Amino acid sequence: MTHLRPLRHGDFTGLAADYAKYRPGYSDSVLTALLALVGKPAAAIEAADIGAGTGIWTRMLAARGLRRVTAVEPNDDMRREGEAGSPGVTWRAGSGEATGLPTASADLLSMASSFHWVDFAAGLAEFHRVLRPGGRFVALWNPRFLDDSPLLLEIEAELARLRPDIRRVSSGRSGITETLTDRLRRHPRFEDVVYLEGRHSLEMPVAHYIGAWRSVNDLQVQLGPERFEAFLRFVADRLAGQATVRADYLTRAWCARRRDG
Repeated sequence: MTHLRPLRHGDFTGLAADYAKYRPGYSDSVLTALLALVGKPAAAIEAADIGAGTGIWTRMLAARGLRRVTAVEPNDDMRREGEAGSPGVTWRAGSGEATGLPTASADLLSMASSFHWVDFAAGLAEFHRVLRPGGRFVALWNPRFLDDSPLLLEIEAELARLRPDIRRVSSGRSGITETLTDRLRRHPRFEDVVYLEGRHSLEMPVAHYIGAWRSVNDLQVQLGPERFEAFLRFVADRLAGQATVRADYLTRAWCARRRDG
């Protein structure tokens, strides 16, 4: 069912079902590289996924056979969806600034498509507390890679036509990611900043492609209900007659080691 009430930035209430059903996963190769950076066998790694949403990245971590995976999510709707679909994962309420996790309890702490909602200074202070000495923090996003698809570029351009000053708050190719490498390198509590990226392709039914748009909070906030519905109608009309949509995704990850002392 279409979400028609006005939303606030970062409030995914009412979007959780679409988020869980239609959002794509992340690059398996990037995950493999991140686990290698931790420097422990997978079975010895204890991970915390903060701002876990409905558990898309959380389940990818758990599927690698880690010793423990804990998911922290502030939104009740998102957390309920995650709990229902993530056996073996411990879920708890909390935020990036106040995870509620014990001190020095994680080897790997991740924020997948969520670090842009966190106060940078307060979040990194909390992550430094939760990580063990030598532990790794990773912020990652999974934006669509549009450069090779004129059709998807045309759809993206419709957003700017509907609102010329639109700003993609949560896009992994804009916003916080534009300066994240330098900000992490300058931070006194983290070091050894590594950037990783990996591209993968998905062929999805048209309904899934449109469903993924329905789960995007920042667009609904900026466009408002009426213009957002107009955008979805444009997408449906543009894809009429197609059974599937091929989309490339670019997982982008910034990983930093906890500085001791």
